Amino acid sequence: MAEKNREKSAGGAAGENPRRPCPCGSGKRYKACHGAGDDVIVTRPFEGLAAEPDLVAMREFLPSALAPLPLAKAGERPVRIATVLPGASAALVRPDGEILLGMQVQTRSGDLSADVAKALRWAQEAEPGTALPVVGPGLTGDVVRLQDVLDADAELDLVIHPDFAWWIPDDEPAPEITATVERANQVIMPTEAIGGDGVRAAYWVDTGSKAHLRWVRPEPEDALMAALARLSAAGELELGEGSRYAGAFRAHGLLVPVWDLDREMHAKEWGNPAAAFSTKLDQALAVTSDLTAAEHSARDALAGKQVTLR
Repeated sequence: MAEKNREKSAGGAAGENPRRPCPCGSGKRYKACHGAGDDVIVTRPFEGLAAEPDLVAMREFLPSALAPLPLAKAGERPVRIATVLPGASAALVRPDGEILLGMQVQTRSGDLSADVAKALRWAQEAEPGTALPVVGPGLTGDVVRLQDVLDADAELDLVIHPDFAWWIPDDEPAPEITATVERANQVIMPTEAIGGDGVRAAYWVDTGSKAHLRWVRPEPEDALMAALARLSAAGELELGEGSRYAGAFRAHGLLVPVWDLDREMHAKEWGNPAAAFSTKLDQALAVTSDLTAAEHSARDALAGKQVTLR
């Protein structure tokens, strides 16, 4: 693990500001979260995995999605990873033995990769029909991370669902289970993956008042910001008519640019514009010369645009 991606929380490093937001993303102050113990915060927990952008999207903003987990060594039970499970559980084993792992959970440590791997290890030994509410200190053993158990070159074959009907494995669920699913369905924001050549981990989201494109990028932040600045200075930062670059947010070590979109246009209509933009972005990323004065100014302006998810 690269040292630049780890922060020791015991008392904080020299010059650490205990009042700053905790890097784990909890929204709490550092001193009231991971700064209060001896946990280690991994700011880019899925680094080195081809599935990194997919995992970040599942953890941060995709509402209902599933994907087979590409294990380096398949076990006896099939394993799928999910955005969120009933009760925001860390894992559950269905009666037929299938394992489901949750990304959006009740509580977490400073290393999301280790949390998911621990939940997997628990589920591989658990009885069918049982669930793991949280990954706690009771799960002992050698530290294992997703990087140790996944095929590092495999992307996720992710399927986005319009609701949480997949929570119910039985044909005739109990009324209380049906009611739980219905309540969960009410808070889903319509979401679709954007396709197109060179387009991956880009998602159209309808928040009710606006439509957005959220695009998880795998590049280092400095390189990506320089490329976006070059496009901005050239007047090529938009995705076409009906779009506006809104800003970006950081999520688990990656930058996620966001565009406001015309809500009257269907999600599928943004595939070709996104593919065209991907080509321009790749070209800008390949430029190695220093930024011009206009590009420096554009970069400063982009750095000031921080997006808050709603």
